[in-house]
Amino acid sequence: MAASVLDLWSVRWARLALGAAFLSAVASRFGLWQGHPGLGRFGGFIEYTAEVNAFLPRAFAPFLAWASTAAETTLGLALVAGYRLRETALGSALLLILFGTAMALSQGIKSPLDYSVFSAAGGALLLWRHQVREQAARDRAKAGG
Repeated sequence: MAASVLDLWSVRWARLALGAAFLSAVASRFGLWQGHPGLGRFGGFIEYTAEVNAFLPRAFAPFLAWASTAAETTLGLALVAGYRLRETALGSALLLILFGTAMALSQGIKSPLDYSVFSAAGGALLLWRHQVREQAARDRAKAGG
């Protein structure tokens, strides 16, 4: 019984922490944390996106900035809401792995390690694996009963 309560709360914590991190990053790039909402800070995020993806032509940076913002918003909201957790957790892990890899290629391995990008990706993978196991257990119970 205690293990199932611990599982429930650890899954809840992982999804809320990952979701809040995605949403906080989005809020920051739109100036919400600074008290000046709007697109004024987004140009700086486009520049940062170009730096992180230095191995790509700079012309890709605006698209990547908006695409990552859309992905982080969607994944963040889905994680907080607990919506389709298996798919959302896997998508979160893949986004974080791509981001961490881009950081490592452009800025060196220290950068994604300092910002715990790979740790967050590991948490998302554990959340995904937990959801896969839960679904398998439900499927076995349904087949056996």
